[in-house]
Amino acid sequence: MKFKICALALALVLGMGTTGGAMAADIVMDGSTTVLPFAQLAVERFMAANPEITISVSGGGTGNGIRGLIDGTTHIANASREIRQSEIEQAAANGVTVYENRVALDCIVVIIHPSNPVNSLTFEQLKKIYTGEITNWSEVGGQPSAIQVIGRDSSSGTFATWQEMIVDRGGQARVTPRALVAASSGGLLTMVAGNPLSIGYDGIGYVDESVKGVAVEGISASMATAMDGSYPLSRFLYMYTNGAPTGDVKAFLDYLLSPEGQRIVAETGFVPIQ
Repeated sequence: MKFKICALALALVLGMGTTGGAMAADIVMDGSTTVLPFAQLAVERFMAANPEITISVSGGGTGNGIRGLIDGTTHIANASREIRQSEIEQAAANGVTVYENRVALDCIVVIIHPSNPVNSLTFEQLKKIYTGEITNWSEVGGQPSAIQVIGRDSSSGTFATWQEMIVDRGGQARVTPRALVAASSGGLLTMVAGNPLSIGYDGIGYVDESVKGVAVEGISASMATAMDGSYPLSRFLYMYTNGAPTGDVKAFLDYLLSPEGQRIVAETGFVPIQ
């Protein structure tokens, strides 16, 4: 079962009272839309078993989640990249001690339209496509037609990881200004699925039959290649907290990292960390 979250910021507040105005959540979670599918499902099941705890979940992007942790408006910052040293320093200046909780594995999957005959791309080809040096599918083994590059917005952790792993490999480089920008993981999937000339990248849990996954350096994304580290665009997914988790936050993270919680990770198409 794979979830598609297509909104820029999908907010879910479960278990709150509806009379006399909405009650404030005990735990506020915001950040990566990549993390959102299994975070949302885990929250639903955790709260069903613990109705005295309320958790709000928003998918505003990794950067927004981390900013919320820094300014104290978010208890858990979901992230699809490692927190930056500059963000750690900003947090410390605000009295926040950043604590890293690894919760899942992921593969950034290169996706194209199912009608496209291309099956594998190299790091160099991907960099040249995203910087605008390669502009036609015929240059990488496809049919002669213009390539429509699609990427993520700058607040996305997946964008930052792609920039580091692909676009900026070997020097300072930027994505071509001709690229279209998707505001969420689900939005990018929809854009690629609807355009036969497009190329994009997404977390493995979002990839379904509406698009075609392309091997990178001859290696396909899968649970096995993520776990053994052979897929070259594999990564950890994170939930950052202010200090080591305690109380209700610890209870939720313990649940997510338990066998039951890790089954939720797998159920939503991502890779359990254990």
